[in-house]
Amino acid sequence: MYAIIDNSGRQYKVEEGVTIATEKQKNYKEGDTIEFNRVLMLKNGEDTKIGKPYLENVKVVGKVLENVKGKKIRIVKFRSRKNSKTIKGHRQTYTNVLIQKIEY
Repeated sequence: MYAIIDNSGRQYKVEEGVTIATEKQKNYKEGDTIEFNRVLMLKNGEDTKIGKPYLENVKVVGKVLENVKGKKIRIVKFRSRKNSKTIKGHRQTYTNVLIQKIEY
């Protein structure tokens, strides 16, 4: 059984017992329970339910494991023949969530 959820404008395919890395959830700390109510699709064996746009009475429950920073990304803007360049860096923050159960 798996579900496809919508969170922060992104879609994730989740199953019970799987850990996903979502955009940082600002209101949740480590050990908190988080519920995803925006379920787009649910597949249970041969039975498939598709929402319009979301399924009613279906939710995914997870546990926040940690808030982490991702790998550093370097942005280089190089201007040819001008002897000029700009280097910037960025580290995205993520929240790791363990999916505990899918309720329907």
